[in-house]
Amino acid sequence: MTEKQFTIVRELDAPRETVWRAWTDPAIAAQWWHPHGLVTPRDSVRVDLREGGTYAYTMVEEATGDSWPTGGTYLEVREPEHLRCTWGNPGDAEGEAPVLTIDLRELDGGRTEMTFHVLGLDEDRASEQSVFQGWTEAFEELDEALVAAR
Repeated sequence: MTEKQFTIVRELDAPRETVWRAWTDPAIAAQWWHPHGLVTPRDSVRVDLREGGTYAYTMVEEATGDSWPTGGTYLEVREPEHLRCTWGNPGDAEGEAPVLTIDLRELDGGRTEMTFHVLGLDEDRASEQSVFQGWTEAFEELDEALVAAR
């Protein structure tokens, strides 16, 4: 049986250190840790960037006020190239939350290849509400945040 998982690979128009900061600096993360139509209030983002440290944020739908608290625990931190962490709802039982792996590789011209892997969830591209679609949209928000970070 194949485990549920998917991978998204993107080339980003920013140096690896800038992309790393986008994943680890709460002020930048708040700009993009959400799909289109949602916001992540800056005061909801907490990052304790160390193995065993936690992070948390809340996505909010502006039109309705509905919110989705999200977070996890850092399992591996190798600045500026590799993060591995759990990702789910606060209070998920240990071993229940999906695991995210983010690898950043420097490319020529000040660009970065980001490989984003999710273990524990299906790709499910057919659904507009899929996790795959949500992360794809978040990475579009990331593109805009990286432009603003320059």
